[in-house]
Amino acid sequence: MNELPPVLVTRRLAPGVVERLTANLPATVHDSDQPMDRADLLAAVRGRRALITTLDDRVDAELLDAAGPDLAVVANHAVGHHNIDLAACAERGIPVTNTPGVLTAATADMAWALLLAATRRLGEGERLLRSGEPWAWTPNFLLGVELTGTPLGVLGMGRIGQAVARRARGFDMPVRYHNRNPLAPEQADGAEWLPLEQLLSTSPVLVVTCPLSAETRHLLDARRLALLPPGAVVVSMTAGVVDEEALAAALASGALFAAAVDNFEHEPAVPPALLAQERAVLAPHLGSATVRTRQAMGDLAVDNVLAVLAGKDPITPVVRR
Repeated sequence: MNELPPVLVTRRLAPGVVERLTANLPATVHDSDQPMDRADLLAAVRGRRALITTLDDRVDAELLDAAGPDLAVVANHAVGHHNIDLAACAERGIPVTNTPGVLTAATADMAWALLLAATRRLGEGERLLRSGEPWAWTPNFLLGVELTGTPLGVLGMGRIGQAVARRARGFDMPVRYHNRNPLAPEQADGAEWLPLEQLLSTSPVLVVTCPLSAETRHLLDARRLALLPPGAVVVSMTAGVVDEEALAAALASGALFAAAVDNFEHEPAVPPALLAQERAVLAPHLGSATVRTRQAMGDLAVDNVLAVLAGKDPITPVVRR
């Protein structure tokens, strides 16, 4: 008979989240900011009824087989779910959930923080001051790109993309976007749908928020980045959609004015070519990193686990039973 607590939490979560879970169900928590070693994870999942995972945990057939037939739900502590083999879960009838909605505002705010930092060269300015090198104001000192009135392109007009677009109103920026299908007018809220290559060619400022999938991986490769207007600015909020090496090359050539990236394809590794670019603003995956948002993400993951183990439908399913 399995004597392990029914729930495994693979990472330390925001304050109060685990306490809320354990007030309802026994749980084992990997109380660390580092992901579990693969071998340890495969051993720890055996016999569990529920897993709360993060993007660093690969949930595939091997792990599902190691968990065994009692596994009833995988609750991913993220909106993305590219770490999970959805087909393998569906084949076994295991629901998969994510945490949409609760991190929309924080991630959209971060996209704008990066956009402003990139266009106004804040990273370069701060590095100069901290270096102790002498400097003096001149009329041409660290000139940036003005956003007010500049067209904004949004690649991926889901919840986060729409929130990014709403924030553009304060800068009087006309918004164009690309999804596979145009949004209903009330969702688009005045933004104009364009085919992908037309969007790129008419976007001096581009924010990438579409989810990573087999279809979107390296969607913005060297060829498509070259379609952007000369001196464009790119902000990437999704790992893997923008080819990071191609982005670095576009910065090095001067084709792009600046770029900002919050989420990297092979985290924690960042391509050296990108690190070398003065006009690259690089953030260590901070899109949802506010106390309120991380608590909300954790609470939603817990709510999904509690619902499924109580025999109810998952709240935010990616894969249903």
